[in-house]
Amino acid sequence: MKVLLVEDEPRFAATLTMGLRAEGFVVVHADNGPDGLWEATENDFDVIVLDIMLPGLNGYQVLRKLRAREVWTPVLMLTAKDGDYDQTDAFDLGADDYLSKPVAFIVLLARLRALVRRGAPQRPVVLTAGTLSLDPARRVVSRHSIPIELTPREYGVLEYLMRHKDTVVTKHDMLQHVWDAHHAGPDNVVEVYVGYLRRKIDTPFGTNTIQTIRGAGYRLESGEFASDT
Repeated sequence: MKVLLVEDEPRFAATLTMGLRAEGFVVVHADNGPDGLWEATENDFDVIVLDIMLPGLNGYQVLRKLRAREVWTPVLMLTAKDGDYDQTDAFDLGADDYLSKPVAFIVLLARLRALVRRGAPQRPVVLTAGTLSLDPARRVVSRHSIPIELTPREYGVLEYLMRHKDTVVTKHDMLQHVWDAHHAGPDNVVEVYVGYLRRKIDTPFGTNTIQTIRGAGYRLESGEFASDT
């Protein structure tokens, strides 16, 4: 899952970014309102963590502009302020949740996952591709109801492929959404992790779910479309 963190407090932002990445999130950080607004409108995110007290544009202004531009990405407002009116203002402007600092990381993590589930009704709660299933809420992957253990990075690759099943995704797409928007390393790391996934989700079950499309990228087959060949 890809999260935009708009937070101007360096130490808090660094700590939160580290924690979310350890949980398998791709984190893009902006430290002011205008940059956060640009990221949120120009790129796709599963959820946004938006501080209220920001330089340039405050969180309320950023949120108002996002909703005015019909950007409906779920937003969790995060602030040191704690008052009923502050929460009311946030919800009236279109926020989906609200937390006051200091906040326990485990609570923030649970809220973010809940927002992703609620905020994207066009995506099924449990992603499926034939006998393969992925539950984003519980981060559980299984085939034929047999659990499959994945690392956070393997899970991120599989989730992205399953959200785009039956379509070709490029290595660049996967690097942008599973690794980092500014990833500067070699793209063959994608091949490595696709190989890891195949050994876990396909080889033990005699299946061939992830197809390599030469010169294009990869496609995860759902089995819903019959092959013409």
